[in-house]
Amino acid sequence: MPSENPFRIALVVIIVATMAVTVYHRLQAARSGETISRKVEGYAFAISLRFAGLCLWIATLGYLLFPASFRWASMPLPESARWVGVVAGSLCSLLMYWTLSSLGKNLTDTVVTREEASLVTHGPYRWVRHPFYATAALLMASVTVLTANWLIGATSLIVLSLLAVRTPQEEAMLIERFGDEYRVYMAKTGRFIPRIRH
Repeated sequence: MPSENPFRIALVVIIVATMAVTVYHRLQAARSGETISRKVEGYAFAISLRFAGLCLWIATLGYLLFPASFRWASMPLPESARWVGVVAGSLCSLLMYWTLSSLGKNLTDTVVTREEASLVTHGPYRWVRHPFYATAALLMASVTVLTANWLIGATSLIVLSLLAVRTPQEEAMLIERFGDEYRVYMAKTGRFIPRIRH
């Protein structure tokens, strides 16, 4: 059985890199001083999403800090597959930087658009309307594989399912804000996966 230490170290590096990118861009977006309401999204949904996120963090930190206590959630994966997860997770940190750099001051953690929001259609937004969610999905899948831990995978699926459920409401808000400009953009791009053009 391979040692978990290289995978635990890789996970720490990926978490630190991704969190650094995310926190930096969230702080930059928050510099506007605008208060973002949770009312439109619904408090019950906002609480559910954050609770699911907390469960994901507990599973991830449990794997890192208390590996013996979380061994029951291990999956039998080949070491080579787990190293693929390490490489993919590392690339996700770069993809997250590209995504959030492109989004800029428009970044929020709810469905509400900022008062001075602009429609972003460059960078990864050229191909998909929600590359942040797509990147999060790839990152969570990578972490699930590199940790070989089904609990991390299950809690990731819950978080991603909630984000997918919320997305139509988010797009309705964007249509309300940008009108036909957003409808044209929708026709050209996929929601999470690039649209194949013939």
